[in-house]
Amino acid sequence: MAAAATDGAIDIVIRPAATGDLPALLALYRHLNHDDPNMDSRLAEDRFAEVLAHPGMTVFAAFEGDLAVSSVTLIVIPNLTRCGASYALIENVVTHADRRQRGHARALIKTAIATAWEKNCYKAMLLTGSKEPATLRFYANCGFSQDKTGFQIRRPVAG
Repeated sequence: MAAAATDGAIDIVIRPAATGDLPALLALYRHLNHDDPNMDSRLAEDRFAEVLAHPGMTVFAAFEGDLAVSSVTLIVIPNLTRCGASYALIENVVTHADRRQRGHARALIKTAIATAWEKNCYKAMLLTGSKEPATLRFYANCGFSQDKTGFQIRRPVAG
């Protein structure tokens, strides 16, 4: 399931990530969480193998040659309400700092939502920690409505 998008003279390929994409994704994720420490390479390989094998989980990435320029993760979650219709969660939306404002993340979100609908999800959810008006407007322009209240709890840091 690869799709080509043209950005001027640059071809972008959108496809599910595969095992060999790990180094490109790890480099891209530095643009999401700058302060995260580098993950041990063996742990990263093991965790990525788990992600790729996890039922209902797909990491979609946009590639410019070998460079991952944007990525989103889609998780389709089975459900016992809504007559058994699954729901989807979109996470880890990131675009390389030098490739922003070119429509890559929008194309990936569109791909993730289309996949959720193909999987008969009744809704797709996305949470952002950003309070930036431009970011919130971006998600609204992708079709998301800000009509729910989200909560989170994080595991305490061991002291």
